[in-house]
Amino acid sequence: MKEILKINPERVRDFLVEFLRDEFKKANKGVAVFGMSGGVDSTVVGYLCKMAFGRNNTYGIILPYKNTPKISVDHAYMVGRTLGIRYLRFNVTPQIDYYFKNFPQADRIRIGNKISRERMSILYDLSSHFDGIVVGSSNKSEIYLGYGTLFGDLAWLINPLGDLFKTEIYQLAQFLGIPEEILKKKPSAELWEGQTDEEELGFTYQDADIILYYYVEKNMKVEEITGQIKNLSPEIINKVIEKVKKTEFKRKAPKIAKIPDEIKYS
Repeated sequence: MKEILKINPERVRDFLVEFLRDEFKKANKGVAVFGMSGGVDSTVVGYLCKMAFGRNNTYGIILPYKNTPKISVDHAYMVGRTLGIRYLRFNVTPQIDYYFKNFPQADRIRIGNKISRERMSILYDLSSHFDGIVVGSSNKSEIYLGYGTLFGDLAWLINPLGDLFKTEIYQLAQFLGIPEEILKKKPSAELWEGQTDEEELGFTYQDADIILYYYVEKNMKVEEITGQIKNLSPEIINKVIEKVKKTEFKRKAPKIAKIPDEIKYS
């Protein structure tokens, strides 16, 4: 782990628990609803929400598709049992497959985005049912790399993890005592079979995070980063930065046309 990205997990935990309490209080809500995938990010969210609101006010929602690995579903159940929170399971396969009967030519990206949006749609409906708030689990690495679906997993209302890089999430997870099985498995969006995040992205989170730190946090140029990180090739550095640039649209609010008064009222 790069010393520069070494966090104080105890202080971060306390800050995030208070952040959640404060934001929920502003909204006059006390129930957290989150997608519980069995991965490290959503597990950290589960731990934080339980600390903030108690186990009876924390709902972990398991939303498998037919190709979701069984081990991930098992891990999600394990998290629910370990924390003693309320958890529910809804299989999204029927509605996804029914829809794509009309589009047999659809590629895996399109199907994956639909799965992600269907899951978030269910979370929002359940948040209405339980009078709660949808809590997201996208980390800073994923947000800046554009590794998420607009109006899908990026559609959270409150996100305690968005200012933590993936490697920092692991430090917090270890401190929280998250099960070893979850800490050791390779991260994956699991929208299709057999591909990890790092295979999908083309680089590791360890490499990406240090590049993102210098590029996003320190506003360094490519040449400066190349000089700063001696053990990484310029190709990897450029690849990460290109991902950030190409996915800028995912980090902007939806555009609304601003009509000049002379057009609107003349």
